[in-house]
Amino acid sequence: MKIMSSAYVRWSIFILATILIVYFLPRKNGREFVYETNRPWAFSLLTAPFDIPVHLDSIRATQVRDSLELRFEPVYFRDNNIEKTALSQFSAQLNSSEEIALSPLERNRLLAQVRKVYESGIVDADTYSRIAASRLPGIRVIHDNVALSVPTNRYRSARKAYAYIDSVMNDRRFSHAIGVCGLADILVPNVIIDSAETRRLHDEVLQRAMAPIGVIQQGERIIDRGDIVTPQLYTILRTYEDISRQRGGSKSGDYYPVIGQLLYVVLLLASLYAYLYFFRPDYYRSRRIMLMVMMVITAIVLFAYGMSRAFISGIYLVPFAILPIVFVIFLDTRTALFSHIVTVLLTALSGTFPLEFIFLQFMAGVAAIVSLKELTRRSQLIRTAAIVFCTYALAYVAVELFHTGSIEKLSPRMFGFLGINAVFISFAYVAVFLLEKIFGFISKVTLVELSDINNPVLRELSEECPGTFQHSMAVSNLASAAAHRVGANVQLVRAGALYHDIGKIDNPAFFTENQHGVNPHDALDPVQSARIVIGHVSDGIRRAEKAKLPGKILDFIREHHGAGKAKYFYNTWCNAHPDSSPDNSLFTYPGPNPTSKETSILMMADAVEAASRSLSTHTTESISALVNKIIDSQVDEGLHDDSPLSFRDIRTIKEVFIARLRTMYHARISYPEIVKTSEGSSSTDSNGQQQ
Repeated sequence: MKIMSSAYVRWSIFILATILIVYFLPRKNGREFVYETNRPWAFSLLTAPFDIPVHLDSIRATQVRDSLELRFEPVYFRDNNIEKTALSQFSAQLNSSEEIALSPLERNRLLAQVRKVYESGIVDADTYSRIAASRLPGIRVIHDNVALSVPTNRYRSARKAYAYIDSVMNDRRFSHAIGVCGLADILVPNVIIDSAETRRLHDEVLQRAMAPIGVIQQGERIIDRGDIVTPQLYTILRTYEDISRQRGGSKSGDYYPVIGQLLYVVLLLASLYAYLYFFRPDYYRSRRIMLMVMMVITAIVLFAYGMSRAFISGIYLVPFAILPIVFVIFLDTRTALFSHIVTVLLTALSGTFPLEFIFLQFMAGVAAIVSLKELTRRSQLIRTAAIVFCTYALAYVAVELFHTGSIEKLSPRMFGFLGINAVFISFAYVAVFLLEKIFGFISKVTLVELSDINNPVLRELSEECPGTFQHSMAVSNLASAAAHRVGANVQLVRAGALYHDIGKIDNPAFFTENQHGVNPHDALDPVQSARIVIGHVSDGIRRAEKAKLPGKILDFIREHHGAGKAKYFYNTWCNAHPDSSPDNSLFTYPGPNPTSKETSILMMADAVEAASRSLSTHTTESISALVNKIIDSQVDEGLHDDSPLSFRDIRTIKEVFIARLRTMYHARISYPEIVKTSEGSSSTDSNGQQQ
């Protein structure tokens, strides 16, 4: 049932990932291509299936448009009613005010000046500013339904017209009359822009300027593979695609591209599953690992699709190298490389130039894997990001030189994208942290941090249980040496060994290594003593959970005695009750037995290191006999039956333990004391040196 459940989860993940990738994969029909200006055409010969008008390319179109805007004359009309109303209003004010001390002749002169500025033309302030800046040398004025071009050098704004009249009629009496009559409020523009007509005329002129300059007839060659996409060809191709979309076509084959994409995605993901099934069956059987692998791949692919749709070359901002970095940290280099290749191929469909994209990302992934065999310090990510950027840059230069044959075609924008990509890669530690929390994985960086003896839990262990702490250090060194020889996770074994006995902090005096002449077990029944000693496992688990230690560290605490017996107290009880049968459950650890190479190695190292302290002599023979006896006893009791260790591994572990213990307990020479001669002088050696 468990196997069926694992298979169900595994293939459900496969189907869900396939659906998401195919659904969000950018769609392209047979009339659309991926291309850029000044780059080679990557497709076969393209001929015109219908007549295609040839428009100006973007550069020439911009030049024509700019020239048109510079020379275009907007349409204005003269409103004579405004002029008549203003003159009538000013004349009435001028003749009715008793404060104005002007003769009739002088009043007519002032009125004539107002009429003069209106005849010259008054425009709005915005129009006048353009005239003053020489940006509007002429306008079109509608007269009898005919647009006549008129120079603008005589036009004034209302403010300028007022200033002109005030300067011409510079007598104080005239200035007083102008102010009393409120001329500033009377002067308003009489030459007014005709917005609707201006827009119509502008569109008409622009349409004529942008009219097709030629036509590509049906069957005529447009572009062939290897041709450089010039700005003019780019415009023609865009026109071809627009017309193709407008014309539409038969819908009967529209589902074929989707079927092709589905097969493409299924084959790639199936190849990943096949690799894991045949070469990493342990990963394949793990629902947690399979979920992590597919989730990371799908997330990166979908993010890449979104970036490619957001803007041109946006796909190069996606930090693809984070995937091999994460997989190297949690899995292995081969799986990291294979998964990276699958991810890149899944994403290549959305790239502008798929082959170039695949080459760049493949090189970046290899650089990331080679530069980061294992992550033990955060600073390594900075170095890896720098190496990946240099690899990206060199690969991009190689591709550009290959395609264009000129270093001048290199794009600073592309280097900027690759630089941003490298910055994202340097923050891969965030992804590692999230995956640790989500899936319960443990990285080498975390293990290194846990192995720091300044960690609060280890510091408390060293202070409360100094003997246990020294025992844990010795077990850590012994177990890590064996793990290295049999291909187990050395850093995991090292960290797990340091924490395996933290449960002894609650009752340090009940464990031999922390006793100083007084043994509290002497006053207890063997059953009570066994309960206290066995309890250090559950106490350690509670303490580890409180300290939020990773699950893999808890496995070392839980499994380092497995389901073995507290033999000292078991044997003591049996000797005291020769006629009774013991209750084995009272003397048995809760287990489970070790389920990994690492926890099996720790169980062996823990028992061997503790027993080696009781040897009266530490000769090669005595150490070898002890190691073989303890490990063979554990194997015979079935404590390592659930472990993936082979008999060859166990033999290797024994050899490592024997060699290490011999080194730890090697005999030391005694230093000689100075021997006084009868005369009281020190004796000397054969070379005449003092002894």
